[in-house]
Amino acid sequence: MERPRHQRFPAVLRVKRGEDFDRAYALRRRKDCGGIIVYGVRNGLPVTRLGLSVSRKVGGAVARNRMKRMLREAFRAAVLPAGLDLVVVARPHDEWEPQRYRTTLEEAARTLDGSLPPPAAHGTGS
Repeated sequence: MERPRHQRFPAVLRVKRGEDFDRAYALRRRKDCGGIIVYGVRNGLPVTRLGLSVSRKVGGAVARNRMKRMLREAFRAAVLPAGLDLVVVARPHDEWEPQRYRTTLEEAARTLDGSLPPPAAHGTGS
């Protein structure tokens, strides 16, 4: 049975292109939050987008997919500043409560938003 459309994670909120991931990594603005590292870069868009990187070090396919689901749900529930690309790199750690992922994302986004240069005049900076 297919999920109702309103429960899907919309494409407009996803960082999908490799260039966008590379731009976030290259800027080197990050917040180490223990089990996750959050990289941030301005995207020149009216929305904040999420990119996930969950390696096999985190666990097998089931563990990685669960981690991605938890992080996407935390992103949906979080109150975040607009106009950022947040790339979350998950490291091996004991799973947190969902509330902790949400508050961690919110704190990291606020910290990164305050330390990032203003958006480029020509859009996404690509």
